[in-house]
Amino acid sequence: MKAFSDFISWLDGQVWGIPMIVLLFGTHLFLTARTGFIQRKLGTGIKMSVTKDDPSDASGDITQFGALTTALAATIGTGNIVGVGTGLLFGGPGAIFWMWITGILGIATKYSEVFIGVKYRVKDHSGKMLGGAMYALERGFKNKKAGRILAILFALFASLAAFGIGASTQSNSLADALYNTSLVDGKAIPQWLVGAVVVVLVAIVILGGIKSISRVCEKLVPVMALFYVVCCLIIIGINGQYLGEAVRQIIEGAFTPAGAAGGAVGSTVTLALQFGFKRGIFSNESGMGSAPLVAASATTKNPARQALVSMTGTFWDTVVVCLITGLMLMTTLIANPELSTAVANGTISSGAGLATAAFEKIPVFGPLVLLVGLLTFTYSTILGWSQYGNRAISYLLGKKAVLPYYIVFLLFVFWGCMMVGDASNSAAVSNLSSTVWDFADVMNALMAIPNCIAVLGLSAVIARETKHYVYDGNLEEVDDTEIPQYDEK
Repeated sequence: MKAFSDFISWLDGQVWGIPMIVLLFGTHLFLTARTGFIQRKLGTGIKMSVTKDDPSDASGDITQFGALTTALAATIGTGNIVGVGTGLLFGGPGAIFWMWITGILGIATKYSEVFIGVKYRVKDHSGKMLGGAMYALERGFKNKKAGRILAILFALFASLAAFGIGASTQSNSLADALYNTSLVDGKAIPQWLVGAVVVVLVAIVILGGIKSISRVCEKLVPVMALFYVVCCLIIIGINGQYLGEAVRQIIEGAFTPAGAAGGAVGSTVTLALQFGFKRGIFSNESGMGSAPLVAASATTKNPARQALVSMTGTFWDTVVVCLITGLMLMTTLIANPELSTAVANGTISSGAGLATAAFEKIPVFGPLVLLVGLLTFTYSTILGWSQYGNRAISYLLGKKAVLPYYIVFLLFVFWGCMMVGDASNSAAVSNLSSTVWDFADVMNALMAIPNCIAVLGLSAVIARETKHYVYDGNLEEVDDTEIPQYDEK
């Protein structure tokens, strides 16, 4: 196990080196320019996200808002709480700045990947929509052999990524928060019981399919996100006198080697960049190509409409929620120097531990926000990623593979809950947790490579049609291009 953990840790460091940062940052910048700074149409996307296209002149299986909330369910998760804490712990305060930048620039990448996901979608034997980078690569690339190989790789990495980012890391963070909260005696609750309850709650919804998942997410996501944001703003208000210093350290740490809260949390600029991008993509998934797997099911008149709606997810996830979490953690660290001491001497050694300790500094209210936030965030993310995995494995092996895949997915959910233990076993648990996070990071990066190739390779199509639909005022135009039907494998 140690050899495997060491290998995954080494591989994580390799794939998240400078080349990956350049690929993602370069893709974000290139597509921002290629789409005419599509970020300026954010208001249009937000407005459209709460309106429905008439099914009589639009194709799809779920509403645009349903597609957005399902994608948001998958993105607004433990990355917004524990992931920000991990970035701060290992990348320093500057990591929060780079997470925020990935959110702003990543809006253009999310728009682009969803655009081609919808444009090149197909129908299955029953007429349901299927889409994502694999279909865009397969149908959009002139070199069909290269497109097919890249499509298979993307689907493979996506199906494996769901076990990490979508299952075990989510349930592990939930179980860890419940184990350590001061609200209840979490240590007295058997971890197998926590795992069993989570598995049952997930299974009930995911076995109902995309429409079932969409209905739950439409109701859960707006409420949970609003509750969490408002509560974090209250905590930031309580620590208001430290807000200016927190912002200064975040900006300074992004460009110079700097420590936070007296130097206990610090990093180099390279680590700030690395963890900012890793945790940023873990949170908003821009560049990974995950959102189009569900967005392709949306009822929409043309690809640009759903792309505009979907890109708002990156804004809400990172530009709003992650930033607020980062400011909450930083102001709490500065207000409570003993937390920095705990980080320095190794008492706090994980993102989950840092987030828990920070929220616990606000009696009763803080632990309640953390527990409710993680309960809802992780549950919704597990639901969203189960559907991503479904689409990926269906592409690889056909519909017959979905049920066995779900069983393995649920086992990873259960396993994540079991990786929480008492203090005597904390080192082993920490190593296991780190391995799971590293595995998730590796799969995220490997997914991003073929997806970035897809959006860059099809950028001319994206730019041309974006000009037609968005900038020439044709957003109401119905794209009547025939959608091909694929036979079930």
